[in-house]
Amino acid sequence: MQIEQHNRRGCVRMPSTEALRGFEAVARLGSFERAARELSLTASAIRKRVNGLEELVGAELFDRRSNAIILTEAGGKYLESARPILNMLIALPSFVQPAAATTRLRITATPTFARQMLASSLQGFMNLYPHIDVELIVVPPVFDYPSTNAEVEIRAGDALANGGIPLTQDVAMPMASPVLLKSLPPLRCPADLRHAPLIRTTLEPWQPWFQAALLDWPEPQQGPKFQDLGLIYEAALKGHGVALCRLSLVRDWLMNDTLRPLFNVFSRPANQYYALTNTPSEEVRIFVQWLQSLCAEQAMLSQELAQQALARHGALDHLDA
Repeated sequence: MQIEQHNRRGCVRMPSTEALRGFEAVARLGSFERAARELSLTASAIRKRVNGLEELVGAELFDRRSNAIILTEAGGKYLESARPILNMLIALPSFVQPAAATTRLRITATPTFARQMLASSLQGFMNLYPHIDVELIVVPPVFDYPSTNAEVEIRAGDALANGGIPLTQDVAMPMASPVLLKSLPPLRCPADLRHAPLIRTTLEPWQPWFQAALLDWPEPQQGPKFQDLGLIYEAALKGHGVALCRLSLVRDWLMNDTLRPLFNVFSRPANQYYALTNTPSEEVRIFVQWLQSLCAEQAMLSQELAQQALARHGALDHLDA
């Protein structure tokens, strides 16, 4: 496939290496989000590169009408032309630069935040900033654990009251596994939860959500109880009950449909995640700024996935918090 694009002066317009890398990664991985993680970029940045390449080529390279990202016929031909070019660029000799001094950055976070938000993304941060060596330390899943003296502490609570930098404005929704839903009477409205086992924790009480759903119910006194959000979500995955889930922490399970939101009703947890910085360094500023962007992107993606799931499986209730 030979494509030649010209600008107004008649000069040949060449695709950028960054656009070709983004296009190839999306084609290979089948997802803008996975391509973004591999290339240490945001999904929106990958989309812009692909959109620009499509404008240059004058054809749609991907079929975006289904949940999967599939190459069009033009996209398949363009990929055949682009891959040899990328392989030649990879094979070019590189000139080793003197190694820059590295800075160790210690980060503390609770287990669920560390696993669901950081574990798959930290390598991307270190690829962007190779002079920053990140050490992730997991702390107990409680809101008031003592200071660890790490450079950055990721905590849950009131950011302003504790002098922290806000990271999330997450929302919580009841979710259950398809296995559990098959064993229960139909859950058509929030009041139908009286027929379902509710998974409990002091870290995420049900009362705020009950109020958003206009249910005059007390805090549940029966059902499985855990003191870790990750254990709650794992129990829900195994069909042990309905869990009140923070959207950004269950993104992967929303994506593969192993946890489903039940109603279009959400509450906003009082304890949101924030960053507490103990060292006023440039590396700390860079990391916190990157973390804010990561949390915002994850929240947006999770909300989109939840709305898609509600539309796909049906939700009869349309209340807001």
